[in-house]
Amino acid sequence: MPACLGQSFGHSLGQGMSHGKGSCAQGRGRVGEGGETRGMAQVAGGAGALKKTVALVGMMGAGKTAVGKALAARLGVPFLDSDAEIEKAADRTIAEIFTEHGEAFFRSRETEVIGRLLENHRAILSTGGGAFLSQTNREMIAEKGVAVWLKADLDLLWNRVKHKSTRPLLRTENPYETLKELVAAREPLYAQAGIVVEAEPKLSIEGMADKVVEALRARGGILEEDQ
Repeated sequence: MPACLGQSFGHSLGQGMSHGKGSCAQGRGRVGEGGETRGMAQVAGGAGALKKTVALVGMMGAGKTAVGKALAARLGVPFLDSDAEIEKAADRTIAEIFTEHGEAFFRSRETEVIGRLLENHRAILSTGGGAFLSQTNREMIAEKGVAVWLKADLDLLWNRVKHKSTRPLLRTENPYETLKELVAAREPLYAQAGIVVEAEPKLSIEGMADKVVEALRARGGILEEDQ
């Protein structure tokens, strides 16, 4: 087991991020599965465009990573992915961490990482599908940022994840039913997010990012342009 998976896992990762190893989204290029940012106009330049971190929450397949990258490019702020940071620090995929150490171990490390990222950055933060189930994580996000639930219906989620082999929770005899049960169990907790933005099957990644920006404007106190 790598040393960073031990007690100093979150600390060492937090130090690395504070020295500029985070990923900043660019105005062009791939933003995730099947989409490009195509040079969207920025609202403002630099991390000063946000007054607080925007944490994207929701089910696997909701588009948190793809939309998050497009949103970060739109606002000109860093994009951070808690799962990606865990994998980088552990030198393991999420699926491997689940297999080798169990979900409880992973969730503990996840909380450490999210806490460090919230402490050190004002950014767009994509969180894992189970992250917002933790009361500790919900409270941290509410205190230091704002949670945005990317809400997608079951059919849309299934269409996006059914061919993926990287989802450890769906490695069951009937992954569709498992996903259905996860959605039913998790949605009441996702609903506690400060902002809800509904996904649409035909909406582009850029269009979804636009919806999030409008929701942030409507909420107020999040974008630096809000005076």
